[in-house]
Amino acid sequence: MSAAPETQKPTTIAGEGKASEQETTPLSKQYDTPLGLAHTTMQELKDRIKLHYDLASDYYLNLWGEHIHHGYWPPSSPDISKEEAQINLIRLLLETSQISSPPSPPPSEPLKILDVGCGIGGTTRFLARELAAHATGITISSKQVQTAKKLSSPSSSSSSSSSSYSDGEYIPHGPGKVRFIELDAETLGSYFTHPDDKLDIVWISEALSHFPNKDLFFKNAFQVLKPGGKLVLADWFKNEGLSEEEFEADIKPIEDGMLLPPMCTVNGYVTYAKEAGLEVVGGPRDISQEVKKTWDISWSLIQNPSLWAFAFSQGRDGIAFLQAFRAMRRGYANGSFRYAVMGFVKP
Repeated sequence: MSAAPETQKPTTIAGEGKASEQETTPLSKQYDTPLGLAHTTMQELKDRIKLHYDLASDYYLNLWGEHIHHGYWPPSSPDISKEEAQINLIRLLLETSQISSPPSPPPSEPLKILDVGCGIGGTTRFLARELAAHATGITISSKQVQTAKKLSSPSSSSSSSSSSYSDGEYIPHGPGKVRFIELDAETLGSYFTHPDDKLDIVWISEALSHFPNKDLFFKNAFQVLKPGGKLVLADWFKNEGLSEEEFEADIKPIEDGMLLPPMCTVNGYVTYAKEAGLEVVGGPRDISQEVKKTWDISWSLIQNPSLWAFAFSQGRDGIAFLQAFRAMRRGYANGSFRYAVMGFVKP
């Protein structure tokens, strides 16, 4: 998707030390940045996302641990650790989507689960253990695949343990198995095409907001699910009816720093799902107040000078990423930024 470029004023990108000529396109006008960094194609945006996760995954692991997603602090447990809260969020998603753990009744064969945007595989491994499932994690980042394999290997303390498993090969993990594949999630409909590839669960947590073509994802999820299969979803959203001032102050810095195309509302996702043929089985449930503590903790964690040094070495994307942490906290406080979980079923 490209268009004839227009001339834009030179902009200075952090780390370059000089002005560089940029171009604007219809996409870049939607997904603009304060420094005017443009995307002439959707692929350019995906390439920046891939590069970000290739470079930053080790820092994510140090900041968040193996689960690179929000924590959930219910009113009854406001003081639990970040790690416990992250497991709470996974269990809430299972509950919302009416998936029992362990499965009841037990399936005749192991559940097949696809974890879309799996990061370094924390949730993939949890689901394999909890549901005795064969779980596949996909990510656009080759670095994340490598790290996920290493953390999943029986001898994960060995620096070479991941090399004993080829890409896409199942690794025994508790009562289940896991495997990891470098794959653009927008192509999953053409990748999982064999009848044996049909899935019981498609799981996507805080990844769909990165996708430029969100309606395509819902269509692909419908295609790869078995009848009765579940789509389990958690993500962040902009609130309904924001003024231009609210959007510019609270949402735009998040889109910029987190490398997001234009954010959706909760109802936008529900509409996409229904248009794809899915039915709501749970939610949507707004848990913004119960997850916002994630960013209070994260803001305190990123005060490490070495992390800011890394961000500066990566230029404007690295700096904008860390600056977005403050915007996340502000968005939650103002109610302009929301977090919700939901589940869908294929009839």
